[in-house]
Amino acid sequence: HGMVLAIVMALIFFIGFFLDFIEITFIHVPVLAPIMIEFGYDPIWFCVLLAVNLQTSFMTPPFGFSLFYLKAVTPPEISTPSVTWPATSAAPTPNMTSIAISVVSTLVIGIVLTWLCARLYRREGLLG
Repeated sequence: HGMVLAIVMALIFFIGFFLDFIEITFIHVPVLAPIMIEFGYDPIWFCVLLAVNLQTSFMTPPFGFSLFYLKAVTPPEISTPSVTWPATSAAPTPNMTSIAISVVSTLVIGIVLTWLCARLYRREGLLG
């Protein structure tokens, strides 16, 4: 089961290079989510892991959608190469490192995440 999860996450990461969030959620999630649920993965945990994984792929070349969003809100005196350089350099940037750590921690502590969500929903009366 772990190999299936690794393949799905690698596939989503790769697809995130070329497609935006909307295309991925409308095309790939309806296909992949039932498969992952059938393998016994919690759907909430899978979606959280998928979202964190997509954030990482949106910050990497060749397109790096988030890099363009970041450039759009920076002052005009900041050049495009200075925004995209950390993502295109060989050295890992602190931001990419922190996102990679969050992907791994989401993967490792998935049980805690789903338990916390269930507790919060019960407290708010959403699950009955």
